[in-house]
Amino acid sequence: MIKLKEKIGYGFGDMASSMFWKLFGSYLMIFYTDVFGMPAAAVGTMFLITRIWDSAFDPIVGILADRTHSRWGKFRPYLLFLALPFALIGILTFVTPSWSLTGKIVYAYITYSLMMMVYSAINVPYASLLGVMSPDPYERNIFSSYRMVFAYLGSFIALLLFMPMANAFSKEHGEQYGWTMAVAVIAVACAALFYGCFALTRERVKPIKEKQNALKDDLKDLFHNRPWWILLGAGVAALVFNSIRDGATVYYFKYFIVEENYETISFFGMSFVLSGLYLAIGQAANIIGVILAAPVSNRIGKKKTYMGAMAIATVLSIIFYGFDKEDIGLIFTFQIFISICAGSIFPLLWSMYADCADYSELKTGNRATGLIFSSSSMSQKFGWAIGSAVTGWLLAFFGFQANAVQNEQAIQGIKMFLSLLPAIGTLLSVLFISLYPLSEKKMKEITTNLEKKRKQP
Repeated sequence: MIKLKEKIGYGFGDMASSMFWKLFGSYLMIFYTDVFGMPAAAVGTMFLITRIWDSAFDPIVGILADRTHSRWGKFRPYLLFLALPFALIGILTFVTPSWSLTGKIVYAYITYSLMMMVYSAINVPYASLLGVMSPDPYERNIFSSYRMVFAYLGSFIALLLFMPMANAFSKEHGEQYGWTMAVAVIAVACAALFYGCFALTRERVKPIKEKQNALKDDLKDLFHNRPWWILLGAGVAALVFNSIRDGATVYYFKYFIVEENYETISFFGMSFVLSGLYLAIGQAANIIGVILAAPVSNRIGKKKTYMGAMAIATVLSIIFYGFDKEDIGLIFTFQIFISICAGSIFPLLWSMYADCADYSELKTGNRATGLIFSSSSMSQKFGWAIGSAVTGWLLAFFGFQANAVQNEQAIQGIKMFLSLLPAIGTLLSVLFISLYPLSEKKMKEITTNLEKKRKQP
């Protein structure tokens, strides 16, 4: 039985990743348009270009991690040596240089590209740890649930505190300084959490054969892994859903709800705006979904749990479009239920990727854990790339103007970002996962057969 402290330690890793990832998803678009000073269409194009490259970079990291040998294991060394670069480059991403628009755009491309690359370099090995800490699918469900609980807890803390910190730092030195310093506080916490994850986790699962396959064989095995392709499609669609909703939330509250007309809510001397509370409540609801994922999926299966959650999220998202700006209670209520559905699917996806690694090992005799898990990160990045690019381009298409009163077309478009457009992503995700073939019964057979092979001399 694996001890509780290791499960908590594994959770620390995604807590760190998610604090930054949620800042990117919820605030980076509006940072670039309203603080940094880039046109919305240029931001959308930058997100697409940089994230497509970064998506392709993820499998490279997975391949390198699979071929890493050290006294700390294959994957844990990346946590140790990249925690500090992760924090430093994250801070630089939110710095606004006093340059021309062209110079600032070049700076944004360079810093954001570097941030996404170092994110991949630490997050792909971290994700791959799930496949080597335990051979038991049930234990993996538990690890995955701990991971996602801490991920959403980190997101909750970051989203709740980010704008109050930014506003507090901005009072004396201006908005741009305030954003940079708020990110710096979160960056220090992220580095500490990665070090904690490294210290508390262990790698236990050894491959059937110790000799490393040639890269072309790893890629051939991956491309013939049908469950992997299905999860890739489902993951991209789910992240399109998430990225569009998160990236447009601050626009929704700033320009449609007009949150400045509402009084701020104060706790412990800090003032919170509606958009920050909406995002933070969503993360808290995500945690409920994560907690529900393991017991529900262990009872009815991962596939049925996933399909049911995404189907409900589709219906609720379509209804969301009809809310007016005075329907604050309904807006927050639906955010809770949609977020519960969204929270429940991601631990299932990570657990199913681990199942795909087992499926591939039994079928081919080769265990390319890092390569397979890098695909999950790749789908995450690619989904965010599509969602963010679409958000930037459609903002420009609808006539959005930063820091100005929006026309009716722009308002209707902003409403769609939190309703109809995410619903397309959830519906596609349901269609993909309906084809997933690795049932609980099938995985039990695979696990039993792998254990027999590992015991053979």
